[in-house]
Amino acid sequence: MTVRAVKFTPEVLLSAPRRSAGIPNSDGSKILYSISTYSFAEHSKKTEIRFLDVETQETTLVTNDDSASEPTWLGDDHILLLFSGSGGTTTVKIGKTGSGFKESSYTAGEIPAPASNVKVHDLGDGNWAFAVTAQATPDGDFYNPEKEEKPQSSGKLYKSMFVRHWDSYVTENRNSIWIGSLYTNNGQYKLPSLKNALKGTGLESPIPPFGGSDHFDIGNHGLIFTAKDPDLNPATHTKTNIYLITSGSSWANFLDDLPKPKKVELYGCEGASTGPVFSPDGKKAAFLSMRRDGYEADKNQLFIIPDIRNSSWVIHALASEDGKGRWDRSPQAVVWSHNGESPLYFVAEDHGRTCLFSFEFSAGGGLTMPEMIVRGGAISDVRTLETGDLFISSSSLIDSSVYSLYSTLNKQQQLISSLSKEGLRFGLSHKQVSEVYWNGATKGTKVHAWVVKPSTFNENENYPLAYLIHGGPQGAWQDSWSTRWNPAVFAEQGYVVICPNPTGSTSYGQDFTDAIQGQWGGLPYEDLVNGFEWIEKNLDFVDTKRAVALGASYGGFMMNWIQGHPLGRKFKALVTHDGVFNMSAQMASEELYFPFHDLRGRPWENRPLWDKWDPSRFTENWETPHLIIHSELDYRLTISEGLAAFHTLQARGVESQFLMFTDENHWVLKPENSLMWHEVVLDWINGHVGLPKYTEGKEEEKKKEVKEKLPVRAN
Repeated sequence: MTVRAVKFTPEVLLSAPRRSAGIPNSDGSKILYSISTYSFAEHSKKTEIRFLDVETQETTLVTNDDSASEPTWLGDDHILLLFSGSGGTTTVKIGKTGSGFKESSYTAGEIPAPASNVKVHDLGDGNWAFAVTAQATPDGDFYNPEKEEKPQSSGKLYKSMFVRHWDSYVTENRNSIWIGSLYTNNGQYKLPSLKNALKGTGLESPIPPFGGSDHFDIGNHGLIFTAKDPDLNPATHTKTNIYLITSGSSWANFLDDLPKPKKVELYGCEGASTGPVFSPDGKKAAFLSMRRDGYEADKNQLFIIPDIRNSSWVIHALASEDGKGRWDRSPQAVVWSHNGESPLYFVAEDHGRTCLFSFEFSAGGGLTMPEMIVRGGAISDVRTLETGDLFISSSSLIDSSVYSLYSTLNKQQQLISSLSKEGLRFGLSHKQVSEVYWNGATKGTKVHAWVVKPSTFNENENYPLAYLIHGGPQGAWQDSWSTRWNPAVFAEQGYVVICPNPTGSTSYGQDFTDAIQGQWGGLPYEDLVNGFEWIEKNLDFVDTKRAVALGASYGGFMMNWIQGHPLGRKFKALVTHDGVFNMSAQMASEELYFPFHDLRGRPWENRPLWDKWDPSRFTENWETPHLIIHSELDYRLTISEGLAAFHTLQARGVESQFLMFTDENHWVLKPENSLMWHEVVLDWINGHVGLPKYTEGKEEEKKKEVKEKLPVRAN
């Protein structure tokens, strides 16, 4: 029986189970996954690892040990897990599925540091290639922060950038890939000591802060990975290279005499390379790479190494001389077919969705245009089964986690599991979500927007507008679930939520994405003005006289920009989360290649453009009530930006508030902090459009609950 939420509130969103991408066994009959739930009553999180029997739809607990992670199949009968232990170590445990993991599990090996991103590859005869990632010291040994000697001084001396990245100060320790072998001994797997595959190379992989298992792969003949170019400063360059460590002999011999990494030479592509994957037999490899250094949102190009023994033979698929290719979408992850032959599969964004495409390929030519075989919502993971079918993990604007199967034989997608029962668990439904288009600022362009209505929507009533502006700026609102900016949370407060994808957004072709360069407050702002006017004229159920606008990151910049321009007078209230106030302050950011690219040069090279799009130039116009939110650990947009915006509002006498978190970065991730974020934001916007303040409604509900629990007195 499905329990339906009375109302989709921030508490429901933040305490609802969060399920990982599914990990199928070889034929997809059983699915491993982790699932976590936060309790606001107990102020604690519970994590479980489970597997789903697809035929019976029954789930079985593997472990509820909160220290367990990285569920991985070893064949169809054994499961490998990592357990974080005291002293910062990691235990590798293996157990059977049939008799219960707890009863059958044993320790296969110990890793003397925190480790993650497990990968295994079947070598046959009960032997497996094994890899994890963990930090290494400058000497190439495991780095365990719990065993580090505390320095007498807190001083840190830097002689080049990076100084800090995302939310941490850079240290001398680096991510590395550690490889070894799992072998059977007396019916049990054993994991002897691991080797640092990058020791002495000066290379780091996965690339922080977000790189993980998608940055490397292992196969029969070695390791492939991506790493920043060691000759370039990472603060001002995006260039990363693909490296191969291969051997024609066995994996065991490969480990005994580990070769040095060999860079895969690409000519004409100087940007970021990502997603390297071996074919199932380990003889071929595929990866993605961008042409332009310094531009993190360039189009990904698909490359294939037909024979890893000759890494100089690299085929540039879907290419053309202009670098944009005959196909104008940007692939994000490559998946080999089960036999390592054509077709290849990859996911790519398309019109506000992340879709699955197939691509016919042969080393001798005969390339075909990609064919969309699964159309969104937002596909997060694809895995090939031994049957040739594809197991897909995805989400949507109303569904937090969906597992499905795409049959390559009959070309159909079949639902396996929907965690929220297609939104029913949250009181949501597909009928709340629609799409609209309006004319863009550039002739011939259309701006796409998602519309999310309340579940109680009545077309004969009027609803205030919540205009949500995404970050990036090279990003997009997608048909995807979010626990940070979830449009349905705002809709259930009584808003019609409109999420536009203006100039600079991804998934509408590379030209549309590139067009924001040098135009931060230009074309995107005009697109948003056009959108507001289109809503006024065409959506009778939207009361644009009771409108609010909210945005984070680039969306926060746009809130500050709107505040200083005529569109700002159309809103009752604004919300800026981690937004730019003073463009010159971007020099305090960590990844400087980003403003250098988007503002067409360094400030001393193109001062007019840096000044042109500076929101602080227009503060004499600031008069709309404005909530500013910023976090102490946001090193991408420093907290001084939020303080400067708030102080400006206060000095001008504009109604304003400032919410800050000392322990969050560019995102607010901790459940209790996120709940406060939602409470403050909803109270702020609701109070300005005539809706009940959210926290007042919570107090009324509590009083009602107490009253209902009081004993009934007899007359």
